Amino acid sequence: MRQTDKIVVVGAGQAGATLVQRLRELGFDGSLTLVGSEPHLPYQRPPLSKAYLLGDMDLDGLTLRPQAFYDDLKIELKLGRPVTAIDKREHKISVGDEVLDYDHLALVTGSDPIRLPEALGGHLPGVHVVRGLADIDAIEPEIVAGRKALIVGGGYIGLEAAAVCAKRGLDVTLVEAAPRILQRVAAKETSNYFRALHESHGVKLLEGSKLSHFVGDDRVTGALLDDGVMLEADFVICGIGIRPSVGLAEAAGLVIENGISTNSFAQTSEPNIWAAGDCASFLFNGNRIRLESVGNAIDQSKIVAENIVASLKGEALKPYMAKPWFWSDQYDVKLQIAGLHTGYNRIVTRDSGAGVMSFWYYRNDELVALDAMNDPRAYMVGKRLIEAGKTADPAIVADADTDLKVLMKR
Repeated sequence: MRQTDKIVVVGAGQAGATLVQRLRELGFDGSLTLVGSEPHLPYQRPPLSKAYLLGDMDLDGLTLRPQAFYDDLKIELKLGRPVTAIDKREHKISVGDEVLDYDHLALVTGSDPIRLPEALGGHLPGVHVVRGLADIDAIEPEIVAGRKALIVGGGYIGLEAAAVCAKRGLDVTLVEAAPRILQRVAAKETSNYFRALHESHGVKLLEGSKLSHFVGDDRVTGALLDDGVMLEADFVICGIGIRPSVGLAEAAGLVIENGISTNSFAQTSEPNIWAAGDCASFLFNGNRIRLESVGNAIDQSKIVAENIVASLKGEALKPYMAKPWFWSDQYDVKLQIAGLHTGYNRIVTRDSGAGVMSFWYYRNDELVALDAMNDPRAYMVGKRLIEAGKTADPAIVADADTDLKVLMKR
């Protein structure tokens, strides 16, 4: 490596902050620039729809590292400065009127929330999405006890927003178009668990209910469903999914396939341009996937840093071995998820009582995933087994009186 080497990282979120820190830890002492479209120092996103929206965490708590950290490591921050173009042939990016040279470029641009179109009233004031700090700061003044909150979308973001609103004393209605909440991401057993949890806190769940459009003139006042039911609302939170932020990469001519397509080393179709986090797709068990999680953003960004340094040294690159894990906090329940449930055909339930429960996903005899509610021991055992490529005896799993540690000895 040379001090004249230049690395630019585009995207100042968890992935970007991890990547630049890891580069310095690995001894890269060349020019290192982190560019972000938001004006804030890199911060955590998961607490936005949980502790931050509840008022249990402030901006300092969200922020990953203070300014002094980046100054000490000689990491140049260009915040509030969206990148407008990549010239892959000349190895340059445009940041407004400024042009930056790079030897290696890392794209960790994340994802964007799906917004309902203007024709459906998605543009009306009072209709919100949950993604960045500005979104949550716009929602927070809306959350006043006694007001009517309408949540559109029964995935984890929508359910977390519903939990916050319910805990703060609002009248909450959640609309989900699919037959059940969490249908895309979890088994019906997990859906049933969280349906009961939310209903016990007074949330009205309307599953299998499709939105026709929002109503209101100067501001949203409600929503009309396809079946003609009109719902009143003082404000709306839409949690109907996210899309990978690929516009910059696509305009530069990089291959896009369910995100920015990367190989096993996290390189894009241009060997000196890398991608990680929500925006990047990669092969996992023969399928091209994206993992929308903090764990993936951190782990994949570390591999990018290690492989950039290896490339500069002329050393062999290291493949990224994904270890999927996720979590969600709703009321007093912590859901921890390990693995991917794709292709499962059997669920084994472990019920320890008092809401402590786990659902184990099997593909035939193979353990592929686990949902654990307030059961960190089950989560840790299941996660280790999945990552080691081992299964778990269903009879032992289902017997809540049996210590799960015996599974680790088999």
